[in-house]
Amino acid sequence: MSVLTPLLLRGLTGLTRQLLVLWAQMDSKPPQEQLGVTDVTTGLTSCFLCFFLSSGWVLSHLETYKKRE
Repeated sequence: MSVLTPLLLRGLTGLTRQLLVLWAQMDSKPPQEQLGVTDVTTGLTSCFLCFFLSSGWVLSHLETYKKRE
């Protein structure tokens, strides 16, 4: 190991200590207003459309991606 390695590691751990202190001081509060059924339905539908349909399309066309033309 180099002579500079302990100094570099000490510098990195100093940065992480500061980040952990800043992160530890955060706290959450209850929401100002409750989510309604429409909000939850809209959020879950958009997640379904973005993630599951796009991955399903890729998986259904997997043979097309395997072909080298």
